[in-house]
Amino acid sequence: MKKFALAAVAAAAALGAGVAQAYQVGTFSNGVVVPNVIHNGAADTTAVGLINQTATVVPVFWTFFNQNSGHVTDGCFPMTPKDFQPFVWSAMSGLGLEGQRGYLVFATGLTPPGITTANACAAGNSAGLGPGLIAANAFQVDVANKDLAFVPVIDGPLTLAGGTDLSTMGPASLVSVFGARTFVGPGPAAAPVFSMRYYIDGAAGGNDTRIVVWSTGNQAGTHTVNMFDDAQNRKSVNFKLNFSELDWFDPETIAGRPASFVDGFIEWNPLAALPADYTPAGGAGSLFVLGGSAFTYSLISAPAFGAVQTVLGAHN
Repeated sequence: MKKFALAAVAAAAALGAGVAQAYQVGTFSNGVVVPNVIHNGAADTTAVGLINQTATVVPVFWTFFNQNSGHVTDGCFPMTPKDFQPFVWSAMSGLGLEGQRGYLVFATGLTPPGITTANACAAGNSAGLGPGLIAANAFQVDVANKDLAFVPVIDGPLTLAGGTDLSTMGPASLVSVFGARTFVGPGPAAAPVFSMRYYIDGAAGGNDTRIVVWSTGNQAGTHTVNMFDDAQNRKSVNFKLNFSELDWFDPETIAGRPASFVDGFIEWNPLAALPADYTPAGGAGSLFVLGGSAFTYSLISAPAFGAVQTVLGAHN
């Protein structure tokens, strides 16, 4: 347990090095992404809180995408200056989305003269990103287990494809998010390296980890990585992502993992080599070429914690 705590602190310190390459969270911009969203009714749901720091009414357009970045549903709500807006996914999703995992994009629309709460969500205001400044935080609420797990929110600014309408966003609309790690080009020279924490014990219901990987491009495939324990020992293994833009995997199930590897990190360089079974969707829209963004974090649960802990994946 002590080693886990020290490693978590070290990971946080690593995130602070090199501001230009660090994740960006906790700022105001023209939009945000909540990268991992799901509900199974009001007692198990993602809850988001948004703040508007713009000195005018701002329309906030939101879209829920599935794990392959397919559009599922969307909506809009106005925010007044200095407004706080709760957004509980189980209440906002509509029918038939229980158990469907995906991600949410919140984007500020246009703010023409004379905008009010009554006309903020008018069709014309969705024609592009506006000057609004919003920030958000999110949690996964689990009433049965009395747990409130932190869900990282990725700050903008958002970069959208030309001609994107905020009310009809599709798989290719979101190009990159400033708060994630944006790739500057293909090949090892431009590659970020993610260090993703795990803490497991190989036993059902014991120490468990789920590593979340979100991106704006196609990440599906089998990835060859280096896995390290807490004594600097290394083993080359693989993990598979089945969905193109939001997925998670269980380090306990990795084939070839030494039984003693229960506390450490997985080092993933997504641009060093393409997965053997990688099939790009849309070519230039791939995670592995210029302009894509990625974000990783670990959800760690252990009996000694009594709650789920969220650890950001460090990167350089």
